Amino acid sequence: MSVSDKLNTNEQQLLIDGMHCAACVKRVEKALNKVNGVNFASVNLVDQIAFVQGDAQATSLVQAVEKLGFHAEMLESEESRRAKQQAQTARTLSHKKWQFRVALGVGAGLMLLGFIIGMHLNENNRFAWWLAAFISLATMYFAGKDFFKGAWMSLKNGAANMDTLVALSTGVAWLYSFSLLLFPQPNAPLYFEASVMILGFISLGKYLELKAKQRSSLALEKLLDLAPKQAVIFEENIAKIIPAKGIKPEMRVQALTGDRIAVDGIIESGSIWVDESMLTGEALPIEKKVGDAVHAGTLIADGAAIYIATQVGSKTALARVIHAVRHAQSSKPPLAKFVDKVAAIFVPVVVSIALIASLVWLSLGKDFAFALSIFTTVLIIACPCALGLAIPLSTIAGVAKVAEFGILVRNIEALQAASEIDTLVFDKTGTLTTGEMQVVSVETYQGFAKEKLLNLAYSLEQQASHPIAKAIVKFAQQSNAQLEIVENVEVTKGLGISGNYEGQRIRIGNAAFIGIESENHAKQDFATLVYLSLDGVLIGQFSLADQLRSEAKAIVQQCQQAGYHCLMLTGDRQTSAEYFAAQLGLNGVIAEVLPDQKADKIRQLQAQGRKVAMIGDGINDAPALAQAHVGIAMHQGSDIAMETADLSLMQPGLTPVAKVLPFSQRVLTNMKQSLLGAFIYNIIAIPVAAGVLYPFTGWLLNPMIAAIAMAMSSITVVLNSQRLLKD
Repeated sequence: MSVSDKLNTNEQQLLIDGMHCAACVKRVEKALNKVNGVNFASVNLVDQIAFVQGDAQATSLVQAVEKLGFHAEMLESEESRRAKQQAQTARTLSHKKWQFRVALGVGAGLMLLGFIIGMHLNENNRFAWWLAAFISLATMYFAGKDFFKGAWMSLKNGAANMDTLVALSTGVAWLYSFSLLLFPQPNAPLYFEASVMILGFISLGKYLELKAKQRSSLALEKLLDLAPKQAVIFEENIAKIIPAKGIKPEMRVQALTGDRIAVDGIIESGSIWVDESMLTGEALPIEKKVGDAVHAGTLIADGAAIYIATQVGSKTALARVIHAVRHAQSSKPPLAKFVDKVAAIFVPVVVSIALIASLVWLSLGKDFAFALSIFTTVLIIACPCALGLAIPLSTIAGVAKVAEFGILVRNIEALQAASEIDTLVFDKTGTLTTGEMQVVSVETYQGFAKEKLLNLAYSLEQQASHPIAKAIVKFAQQSNAQLEIVENVEVTKGLGISGNYEGQRIRIGNAAFIGIESENHAKQDFATLVYLSLDGVLIGQFSLADQLRSEAKAIVQQCQQAGYHCLMLTGDRQTSAEYFAAQLGLNGVIAEVLPDQKADKIRQLQAQGRKVAMIGDGINDAPALAQAHVGIAMHQGSDIAMETADLSLMQPGLTPVAKVLPFSQRVLTNMKQSLLGAFIYNIIAIPVAAGVLYPFTGWLLNPMIAAIAMAMSSITVVLNSQRLLKD
């Protein structure tokens, strides 16, 4: 199911407590997808949140998760999610801190006790070791009950996860040591302190991992902080301070210097200068006057105004950005599907390796204590935490950083696909150009004065609303033209406008409207021509053209230097398209394409083996945006283009496009680095833990060192993902 499809269905979010690895995520997703009414479920290990699409009952979703042994609760809003997630994180951090402190403290004490009374059981130290057994058991209950509970629930559901490995390794070590108290063996070592220390090191690793993971979501939390908690509204001209979440549409809200806009709205009175950089990336404040739109979270740099609330709550532009970012951060790139398959078989394979290795050493004449050490070490060192964290951490960091570039990621798969793009296809109007017509030249005929021509054109066109009319009016005003008295004005849609001036009929419009052959007059291939006649005599001609974006040429060159094949796809005539293409230095032009043919042109490029990104802004671009490997919608493009595209620009211009493409390669590389690191770690660590070096070196990996190594592997993955957040 595509992200755009998902956005069209009901969505619910659950905060889940207790997931430790990719296997946990796989189990929860499987359980949620089985609930009646669920169309799609995606679970993020990093922020412990499940996104569920469909019409399932909330209670059914919670029950499905809790049946697996995890705690779950529904989230009603971003504020609810943030509060509950922060509370959960604080509880978990505090709990883990006490767990590793107590476990490591008790473990160190038991190790000291062992050095004092001897590490092997004898008649003189039996009582001390009985005391150590019960102290270690109590410590394991406090520091490791979460692991044992998780392992038990996993076993009941016929699955295995990280909890299984931790509980099995430490539990077997303790039970073996306790059995020696009941049935003493000569010179047999005891592992009470090892069981406790292992849990301590693992809890310390989880604590450090959780602290590091918090930094990955800071960009999103900063967005949430932009929304003010309260606002001043006016009811019957009486000012009231209310919570921002209590604002309803049509309420009149106050905007003062230094405040942030509480909800989306329209200026009713006054004027303000607004810093919209958090939404658009534009550093300079923008003046907002009566009738202009303002957006939640933007900062009022100067002025005072009253605005009418239009979009509130989850419908504001800021809320939609946060919603889309969280969707992208929780969605899974193709690499994650591979990890899910590995996670499903990882734990059973590790347990099998641990059993086989210990049995092999027993068959080679080693005692049970040696085999137990091998068994425990393999289970501990192979915990799949790093595998489970590799993709989601890179995803969260990547999406957050792309948002800083001014790009909204609607589909994380597109961010990975962007790293493979070799061809960029640009729409012309509104993408490479500003989309606004401008007068580029004025010609006069019959000796008619240019000043008089501008006056007449201004007087007629100021009564029309067409973009060409607005361009002529703007040009006339900049040329200080004066209004003339024109009567009986008539607008002929699609052709032009006419009226009476001093007893003569004046017309302005295209060649057909004026009644002339346009080929007989000077024209430019890239321009649109507008003619003006007086009583049927041609007296002037305006040449209007769309203007290239100021940064367009530099961006195209930058992309070409990076190895991208840059093309223009437009419905404009061939000569006009070629003119603009030459100005930009594009690699090719596909012109005179009807809207319903654009997707076919993209399909033809793909059939040639090209990986295509389409950049556009209009309704007519939507099919091509959907067909391309990656669709990129321009800022303030049509709603359908924005919804169809995988990436949406949150600021004007093309600059973000040149940033996101190379950065997408960094994100994919980061994912692969973390994933490869996790695999290499296990490929090396498991054989070493199984004792392959022992015959050659006489060295055997200690279970406690294995616990430290396992924790460090997860922390390394977390730190690697943080590199994406650096400039």
